[in-house]
Amino acid sequence: MAEEKITHKRVLKVALPIVLSNATIPILGAVDTGVIGQMGLAAPIGAVGIGAVILAALYWIFGFLRMGTTGMVAQARGAGDGDEVSALLMRGLMIGGAAGVIILLLQIPVFWAGFWLSPASPEVEELAQQYMAIRIWGAPAAISIYALTGWLIAMERTRTVLVLQLWMNGLNVVLDVWFVLGLGFGVEGVAVATLIAEWSGLMLGLFLCRSAISAGQWRRWARIFDPVRLRQMAVVNSDIMIRSVLLQASFMTFLFLGAGLGDVTLAANQIMLQFVSITAYALDGFAFSAEALVGGALGAKNRAALRRAAILSSIWALLGALLLMGVFALFGPALIFVMTTAEPVREDALLYLWWMVAFPLFGLPGWMLDGIFIGATRTREMRLAMLQSTAAYVVFLAILVPTMGNHGLWLSLTLFSIVRALTLWRYYPALEASAGQKV
Repeated sequence: MAEEKITHKRVLKVALPIVLSNATIPILGAVDTGVIGQMGLAAPIGAVGIGAVILAALYWIFGFLRMGTTGMVAQARGAGDGDEVSALLMRGLMIGGAAGVIILLLQIPVFWAGFWLSPASPEVEELAQQYMAIRIWGAPAAISIYALTGWLIAMERTRTVLVLQLWMNGLNVVLDVWFVLGLGFGVEGVAVATLIAEWSGLMLGLFLCRSAISAGQWRRWARIFDPVRLRQMAVVNSDIMIRSVLLQASFMTFLFLGAGLGDVTLAANQIMLQFVSITAYALDGFAFSAEALVGGALGAKNRAALRRAAILSSIWALLGALLLMGVFALFGPALIFVMTTAEPVREDALLYLWWMVAFPLFGLPGWMLDGIFIGATRTREMRLAMLQSTAAYVVFLAILVPTMGNHGLWLSLTLFSIVRALTLWRYYPALEASAGQKV
């Protein structure tokens, strides 16, 4: 079968459903907060918030499963290895299920560590404990969905990813309203709604990926447990996990240092980080398109297609970044005023808004190169680049924060994004060369 050409239409076909899918994520968080807020008490809101953050951070550790699956499946698909495409999904589901079971077994020390890192009032901690004790039973489903999503992205079936996300989040919203406002279940109602949505999402995801497990592929144990391929998967996933932990630690350091600059500045930074989050969600679709298309081109040993996939995905991402910059410049002040009514926080946030206007442009190269390297499964280079970038970030913080305050903090984060791109770009020629000579 002839290879499908890399075109603008193909890039957008992969990217746009992911952009729409990502847009549903903050909506769900807002509904969770709004529904529990109708109880008229502060403690339930705080409990759902802190419980959700702890579990999200815990599950996020296994985010490598999504990225690693995408890159490896895209390459197997590009190479025409259908058996490996199916085997990779089965390996990912097994890892996800096993990780979820381990979390269930370790839930008591996990909860203790979470509250030690994020202490709250006794009332909030008690309610959060109730919330997490219910939601933790969704761990095997929530983590396994990473593998399903990564597989679907690699197969360029991102419309299916959108369907899956809409189903999960839509069901969660409906059950939230019914359980909390209709039946008066409170915090437990929000937890049960999410638990049901996660397990139903896993069932739907398995149905959507049924082509990989039909005709008995799931029983080909020799292929699934092939030691060489398992070792390769372990290396890829461990590199991505180290890279992701360092990235998360960098953002946590930003938050901790911001807290030392005063409550008003901390609040302003939290608002500004929402702009960073919006940027990441919006541009993720184009990075995901690079993952799928670059991986496929590398698997097919087609260097020209790999370069074209990288360029076309980046062109559309650049257009998206410029659009975001325009929106932030024009409507940023209004968005800040919507997010807070505290006048000192508003004034402080406006001082740093121009950092947010510039951030999509400075952050774009790093995001896109991440997608390119994930698709190529050049995860060793990603790990090394992140180690180098993190070391540079520490130096930036040590020099700029004491001299420039919060502006120095934002400058350090911006420079960190630039260094991430430069350190990855250094490895790009070797990545492209590894695709062979086919044109």
